[in-house]
Amino acid sequence: MSTDFGKFLLRLGVGGLMILHGIHKLIHGHDFIINQLSAKGLPTWLWLGVPVGEVVAPLLLILGVATRASATVIAFTMFMSIFLVKGMAGFGIDPGSGGLNAELNILYFVSALAIAFIGPGKIRIVKGNGFLN
Repeated sequence: MSTDFGKFLLRLGVGGLMILHGIHKLIHGHDFIINQLSAKGLPTWLWLGVPVGEVVAPLLLILGVATRASATVIAFTMFMSIFLVKGMAGFGIDPGSGGLNAELNILYFVSALAIAFIGPGKIRIVKGNGFLN
């Protein structure tokens, strides 16, 4: 039971905190992301992945629905955020905090990958096995 509760807390933390970023973007727009995609020569319609990666996937993650797939989507979203916004400078040290410039993005990335590998645990809405749970 304690392992399952730990998995639930990890899902709640990653999903709950990530969804706030997505809601912010839904309210205030995606212009920044569209500009970053354009600057990197990528199709600007890729911004549509942001609501999926920062709202839909986190909600599913919290509920324990399609957990492994949702965690993988969040990890990919964080990979793209590091690539688009932080770049290699994200791996430099922030002189103010002593941490990496992209440490929050990296923490979400690694945590989402961990969830993808360990699965949802028993505390979830949908029971079952496989990649979707």
